[in-house]
Amino acid sequence: MKVAIFGAGVIGVTSAYFLAREGHDVTVYEERGSVADDTSASTAGLIAPGHSYAWASPQAPRMLVRSLFGGQTSIRVKPRLDPALLRWGVSFLRECTPARSARNSSAKYEITSYSQKLLEKLTAEESLQYHQTDQGVLYLYRDAEALALADRKAELMRRNGRSQRMLSGADLAAVDPALANSTVSFAGAIHDSDDATGNPALFSKLLADTAAERFGVKFELGTRITALHTDGTSVRYAETDAGTRLEADCYVVALGTASNKLVRTAGLRVPVYPAKGYSVSVAIRDQSLAPRTGGIDERSLVAWSPFGSTLRLSAVAEFAGYDRTHTPANFAEIRTASEELFPGALDWSSVEYRSGLRPMTPDGPPIIGATPLRNLQINTGHGHLGWTMCCGAAALLAASIGGQDPEIDSTPYRFDRF
Repeated sequence: MKVAIFGAGVIGVTSAYFLAREGHDVTVYEERGSVADDTSASTAGLIAPGHSYAWASPQAPRMLVRSLFGGQTSIRVKPRLDPALLRWGVSFLRECTPARSARNSSAKYEITSYSQKLLEKLTAEESLQYHQTDQGVLYLYRDAEALALADRKAELMRRNGRSQRMLSGADLAAVDPALANSTVSFAGAIHDSDDATGNPALFSKLLADTAAERFGVKFELGTRITALHTDGTSVRYAETDAGTRLEADCYVVALGTASNKLVRTAGLRVPVYPAKGYSVSVAIRDQSLAPRTGGIDERSLVAWSPFGSTLRLSAVAEFAGYDRTHTPANFAEIRTASEELFPGALDWSSVEYRSGLRPMTPDGPPIIGATPLRNLQINTGHGHLGWTMCCGAAALLAASIGGQDPEIDSTPYRFDRF
């Protein structure tokens, strides 16, 4: 089958590889000049099934109210007249009940855990090196009450077979010696020894090269898709910004936050809204002081992963529309937290600043698979866990296109659940 994939982030590239491996003739179209040069290049790099909780939780409404009144919270909303945000927000609030939150967290865990297994297998088969670590991830808490709450919350993951243990503050340096130098004290942490880290942009570039060399996948960079033209039952052709018609047997929209704009030209809608995050990639000055594992400071919500001679740090989820701009002030919290956590480790004269838009669904699980149009498929809405979900999402997509039974239940990720 001739398949056209729109979007060459980690989701689009991984989808291309899995589909081409099944024998499909795949072409990926991307408006940027290289693969994985947008959100995939601005994430923290955590591969974290152990942190796959739904954002829509009983605590979320209180957090949003605090944010609206200027409070510093991990999820922030900029007050603005935006009907799309209002619709998305109403749906999000409906998902904040204890029962729905638990259901959505379980659905996120199912696909992330499945995806991690596939990623590990793929990495071994293709001998990929993308600065991956396998020492687990630390979820750090500065006060005992927050740590106790986190330990109770972790029972959901433990019931699903996740290896998560609570550590005291004194135990942290045994897992990551860099934390012995921290200028802040921690009550302890939840250590998920199965979680991992890696550079998703580097992974995507290596996998794109592999897909092209082994399976003939074509990448048409600098090509923006502006519209899908349908006959009411299927897509007839896609149109580029140059007016070119692209025809295929199957079309896959993997454009992250831009997915809804494109599918609306075909008369459909995906309830995905961007959550803006900020990240920095900083050169490591002293490896002995830098972290060996990934982690999250659960108070500042700064997350990090070591990428060889660079440390990637990311923070904040800001609902501010499609605005990608940033100022130095947007990164102040990240810098403050990094200097508290890893004093002397980083060279701030060598740093790259980025912002990225994470495609969030109201309930949390992504949208993968068939749509009401016979030959149009979706792979979007992975939120802040696109890197963690990429292989699982690609496998579900390949099963949907190939008419096969998926290895995990695909119901929680269906297009028609909204």
